[in-house]
Amino acid sequence: MSTPTTFWRLAGMSYTQYVTRAATAMRTALKEPAKTKAMANEAFSYNATVWEGGVGSGKKNISKLGDAGL
Repeated sequence: MSTPTTFWRLAGMSYTQYVTRAATAMRTALKEPAKTKAMANEAFSYNATVWEGGVGSGKKNISKLGDAGL
C-alpha cells in the first residue's frame, strides 16, 4: 500500500502553482461583470526599498514577480 499524496504533487506541481492555475481557471470561467472584478484582483504591486551600503536609497515599484528578482 502506497502512502497517500495530493494530486497536484502527483502532477509535479507545487501547491502555489496549483492554486495559481486554479484561480486563473476560475477567473476565466466567470461571466461579466464578476469576471472583470475578479481579474482586477489578480493584479498586484508593492514597493521594495533598494539598499546600498547599509542605507535605504529609495523605493522601487514592483508590479511583476520577474522584477522582484524571484
